[in-house]
Amino acid sequence: MKTVRRLYFYAVALISLEVVLWGLINLLRSIVDQIVGGSAEALAQALALVVVGVPIFLIHWLWAQRTSGRDDEEKTASLRAIFLYGVLIGTLIPLIQNLLALLNRIFLQLVHLSVERAFVGGSQTWPDNLIAILMNGVIAIYFWNILRGEWQTLPSKENFADVRRLYRYVWVLYSLLMMIFGAQQALNYIFFIPGSVLGELTSETLINGIALLVIGTPVWFYSWRIIQDSLADAAEKESNLRLGFLYILALSGVVTVLTTAAMVVNIVITKILGADISTADFIHQIGGPISIGLPLGVVWAYYGHWLNRHIDSIGDPVRQAAMKRVYFYILSALGLGGAFIGVAALIKFLIDLSTGGSLLLTDTLRSNLATAISLIAAWLPLWLLTWRPMQREALAEGDMAEHARRSIVRKAYLYLALFAGVIGGMISAVALVFQFLNALLGGQIDSSFLSTVLNDLQLLVLFIILFIYHLLVLRRDGLFTASALAKKQTDFKVLIADSEDGFGESVKAAMVKSAPNVSAIVVGEKPDGQFDAVVLSGSLVAKGVPEWIRSFSGSRIIVPDESQGIIWAGGVNKQAIQQAAQVVRQLAEGQPVRQQTGGNSGWVIVGYVAAALFGLQILFALVMLVVSAFVR
Repeated sequence: MKTVRRLYFYAVALISLEVVLWGLINLLRSIVDQIVGGSAEALAQALALVVVGVPIFLIHWLWAQRTSGRDDEEKTASLRAIFLYGVLIGTLIPLIQNLLALLNRIFLQLVHLSVERAFVGGSQTWPDNLIAILMNGVIAIYFWNILRGEWQTLPSKENFADVRRLYRYVWVLYSLLMMIFGAQQALNYIFFIPGSVLGELTSETLINGIALLVIGTPVWFYSWRIIQDSLADAAEKESNLRLGFLYILALSGVVTVLTTAAMVVNIVITKILGADISTADFIHQIGGPISIGLPLGVVWAYYGHWLNRHIDSIGDPVRQAAMKRVYFYILSALGLGGAFIGVAALIKFLIDLSTGGSLLLTDTLRSNLATAISLIAAWLPLWLLTWRPMQREALAEGDMAEHARRSIVRKAYLYLALFAGVIGGMISAVALVFQFLNALLGGQIDSSFLSTVLNDLQLLVLFIILFIYHLLVLRRDGLFTASALAKKQTDFKVLIADSEDGFGESVKAAMVKSAPNVSAIVVGEKPDGQFDAVVLSGSLVAKGVPEWIRSFSGSRIIVPDESQGIIWAGGVNKQAIQQAAQVVRQLAEGQPVRQQTGGNSGWVIVGYVAAALFGLQILFALVMLVVSAFVR
């Protein structure tokens, strides 16, 4: 109930604050406009916003201040931190945008260009921007002082630290996007006008880019420096947010760079094949993707470097390998998809050329060939460079190789490839059968029948190859894993403490099914020799643990069982003996012990798979966005 109430008050306070702030900004702007002949309607609208918003904001904000002063839970609540840092974002970003608009117009005026060509604020005036900067700055300073005071008196800083961390990364991402777009605008201008002549019609592109760089660069440098300095705190250094941020920027960089590289290769191959493209148009066409690829290449190199440093700083080699595995398998999936499409496009070109009745390249065939070569040139090397190290890791010997083969990321990659092979093959087979049935039932064959059938057939064959290859990889992983696990089980020795009620034989029978290679013996007292674990019933423990079990140095697995006079608070699980056998197997194989509690482990796996698919969808959407920006 407190959370819902807290959400209501802070949400209303934030919205009403923005209403009041922009009401005051519009009011001051209207007053200035009235001096030079502005409209009464704008003044009335601004006054209405202020008159209605002020009391609503004060009621909810003062309540939040009173409750946070009386109750430590309210003072340290995450919603309060989100509100305070949200206000800073909601005021400082408009301040930066108005500063950008003011500087952008000044730069345009210095080179005698129309201010209407500004990237932002082309229709604004300098009083408009200065008023917005002043008012947003006043509100930001007020809440910054509130926040600084909160940090000095917080009894628990964990919630505020989490929100502050997100706040800092928002600023890095915002300023980085400004820098990327500014660099893209400047580079695009250079390629658009080859030579030394500054074209009057496009000079604003360069000026706008410079303005974005002038504002975005110091903001990024300051924000990123704060984050880097905060890494002295272990919580900041090991945060999942930092790792996710580095993953996103590194992956976005490599995907964008390879996509733009494919586009440049496509344009170059098209010209080499004889397309009628003038030199100026050629430079302009390759300038678009290069102007995006170069800034994102710098982002990839820089944040990829920090991602590697972050992973290398992890002391646990198993965790290091797992983190690198995520990065490599995502890139491998993208490279495989791009290379598959490229190979299919190349075979389609050969089919269309051989069935077209002419050896001359038409514009369509030329475009298809250039597309196929560019896709293969960009994505096949990526797949080879990322998939082969993962294969070497999985085919090696030792515990690290075993972790690699059992990795959920590798399993997800292989099953995703199998899924694509089955679904793609099914669709291709349906299309192929449709062509034959349609020709048979229709009684006539279209002129494109042969090429269509061959193209459907080649897709079917490619999907079958995709499926068989990854199925063999998966099967080989299983054989390697089974051999290694069998050896581990053989070396693992277990004692089963007999309680003379059939317990020992029941456990041994369950272990034959779950861990058949584990050596297990049922005893009443400890025999000679070294053993790794002992299994005993809960009733035996309740009656009094024998001395040899108390002094046992290995793992002790206790199984709750039904016994007269003993009541287990959690009840007796009918599958307790099977679960004990599974625990023995996990110990023998060196896995972390995971005990079934009847929970939602299946749904957790579904969540992992859904998250992976969603992440891949975002990356593919980024690729399509870049492609659509330049393909007309």
